[in-house]
Amino acid sequence: MIKAVYLIAAGLSLVGALTLPASAQHQKKVLFVIADGIPSDVIERVHTPNLDAIAEAGAYLRAHVGGEKGTYSETPTISAVGYNSLLTGTWVNKHNVWDNDIKAPNYQYWTIFHLLKEQAPKRTAAVFSSWTDNRTKLIGEGLAATGNIRLDWHSDGYETDTADFPHDAVHDYMHRIDERVSEDAAACVRQHAPDLSWVYLEYTDDMGHMHGDSPAFYTAVEEMDIQIGRIWQAIQYRRKKYGEDWLIVITTDHGRDETSGHGHGGQSPRQRNTWIVTNARPLNTYSRFTTPGIVDIMPTTARWLGLKIPGAISKEIDGIPLIGKVSVAKPSVDLIQGHLDLSWQPYDTAGMVKIWVASTNEFQEGGQDDYHLLATVPVSRGHVELDVHDLPSSFYKVWLEAPYNDANVWWSPVKAATLK
Repeated sequence: MIKAVYLIAAGLSLVGALTLPASAQHQKKVLFVIADGIPSDVIERVHTPNLDAIAEAGAYLRAHVGGEKGTYSETPTISAVGYNSLLTGTWVNKHNVWDNDIKAPNYQYWTIFHLLKEQAPKRTAAVFSSWTDNRTKLIGEGLAATGNIRLDWHSDGYETDTADFPHDAVHDYMHRIDERVSEDAAACVRQHAPDLSWVYLEYTDDMGHMHGDSPAFYTAVEEMDIQIGRIWQAIQYRRKKYGEDWLIVITTDHGRDETSGHGHGGQSPRQRNTWIVTNARPLNTYSRFTTPGIVDIMPTTARWLGLKIPGAISKEIDGIPLIGKVSVAKPSVDLIQGHLDLSWQPYDTAGMVKIWVASTNEFQEGGQDDYHLLATVPVSRGHVELDVHDLPSSFYKVWLEAPYNDANVWWSPVKAATLK
């Protein structure tokens, strides 16, 4: 039987202090949660009343990780890789986090935190996590490459706190850490209401690795749901008392292998199949008639917060917003006898789409790519052939600039496994 949802607002290990004034009413806020390592078939089978309540307010979506299988964007289904795909709205060929070592993130591809602090430095941000790496390496707090971004609150690093959380062989300590993380997040939401918050919960993945598909794993998912309920109640409190407009998005970073449920990292369907729960309503036609990717959460969050993604960065975003109008999505391209054969899925078909092509990838190293406008056609057309005889190359970046959103696709003969 699931334990009652409860709130604890004491013992925070937080940085910063700010009480929002009454004038903050109707201000838009976002909190997203990554619950580690839960495939869609498990989240659909296990009893999760709090996720169900949020989905009833908005939606439950089947989703995916792993990039475009067999192409330049194929992305390992590994934890930190998935986190950074969410944070940057890009696949691994761009953000360059290939595993949990997080050796060399490419900060040219801004995280949603970098975008927030660059455009609205007075708006507040927070992270609640067992890993400090989420804050120090992925977000890159205090690094010159991220604009010396500083978070207003953080509660993390508990995995190395063996005094308060002594490690045990069955990993109960990880459950206690997730309890603390969710309690800290709920308390901070209630008291401070950060404009952008990331909550990371790890215990489910630990139980998957240790026990695979098992009662222990399913119980961990149920306990995660209780933690989500704690945070959701805090959000409801803010909405009722201060009239704030909150978006919550809960997802996972990868699934698990089909054989036992112990592993992940590959491209099998169950390792790629994930899910998104959100209170957002209404969702757009793109989200309802496709299988969204984890990369879609970043542009969705930016749109909710009213942030404009700068042009050079917008050209690189692989995700599509799940809210608001969308013109184009799912672009694909092939090179045939000196022509790029480009197609896309039109959604809101009003207006024209400009097709730009570059034959370089200077952006990756901090430079600028020289884009050429090769066509302007109706969004509804969904297809165009582009003559690139005057732009000979073994690599092309195609950017679709449409009325309601941008999209991009590369043509490259190089497979993802050799892009490192």
